[in-house]
Amino acid sequence: MKDPYELLGVPRTAAEGEIKGAFRRLAKEHHPDRNPGDDASARHFKELNAAYQILSDPDKRAMFDRFGAAGLGGARSGGAGPFGNVPIDLGELNIDGIFGDLLDALGIRVGDRGDIKVDIELSFSEAVFGCKKTVAFDRVASCVGCDGTGAAAGTEFSACASCNGRGRVRMQQGVFPIAVERACPACHGSGRVVKTPCETCSGVGLASVRAEVEIVVPAGVESGSTRTVEGQGSVVRGKRPGDVEVTVHVRPHELFRRAGDNVICTLPVTFAQAALGDEIEIPTLEGKGTLRVPPGTQPGTTLRIRGKGIPRRVVGGRGDQLVEVAVEIPVDLTDKQKELVMELAKELGEAVQPQRSTFVEKLRALFH
Repeated sequence: MKDPYELLGVPRTAAEGEIKGAFRRLAKEHHPDRNPGDDASARHFKELNAAYQILSDPDKRAMFDRFGAAGLGGARSGGAGPFGNVPIDLGELNIDGIFGDLLDALGIRVGDRGDIKVDIELSFSEAVFGCKKTVAFDRVASCVGCDGTGAAAGTEFSACASCNGRGRVRMQQGVFPIAVERACPACHGSGRVVKTPCETCSGVGLASVRAEVEIVVPAGVESGSTRTVEGQGSVVRGKRPGDVEVTVHVRPHELFRRAGDNVICTLPVTFAQAALGDEIEIPTLEGKGTLRVPPGTQPGTTLRIRGKGIPRRVVGGRGDQLVEVAVEIPVDLTDKQKELVMELAKELGEAVQPQRSTFVEKLRALFH
């Protein structure tokens, strides 16, 4: 077996895209249809395809990097070995490969199921009231050129040599006394292999396509939550299509912030409004509203507006809007204004300033 990295002319650190590009370029150059009657070119094309099958599969590539050719398909063990005379693809000996069928029977998902993870961004308002979003992503689907068979149009298949056309192989681990029958890794359980690969997908039977799905975002969704669209993920041979998991990210709002089912905003008021009370126009999630600020409202006071918060997804209804009062202190006073403030301070004294009076009393008790 030749080194797949040398066959494709890529370094051992090559990324997935680099490997795919090298294979497409070389496969097109050595394809039998472009080189009729050239047996050497046909053999080289098969070698390129085999090399790509190894390096494009993370598990097989890891096995080759670790054990070389001995860790890949075609290795046969003698009759006395744990696998008998069955050809075993050692590149498939992972948790999914050995126990996949048993775990599937128990309803436990393992290995690559073709699931796709996608992120979407919502405005604060979209997250609060819900919306519909179209999500675009790349998925692996059956090749349209060969209808997913991997074979060129009009060509035939041959029986798989690894399983003698059965589509199943039996395996036995030394630590387990039972033999496990599973889909043949060489033909993916079909019992046949491609003679002439499809030019579109190079015999893989799969291709990357752009897909879109529409999801319904419920009212009150939180940033970081997920929505799952079943059966719209990538196609994995021998399995149903995976799912699309959409993770929601909510953009911050310039006025509001969320605390559970409540929404919080800060309301700046003047000293006069806080001292005398006032009815002030405020923002709400639905637009403008009004709020009565009671006389003598202190800085940092939180006022509550019932039922103007985030829709509750489980129990129904809505949270509240919490309004944090921030008293603004005037700056750049004129001489006249300073004089008036001083007069007011003398007139007020400490008796009408309960917070300051309490603080002074505590301070005196601390140092006496």
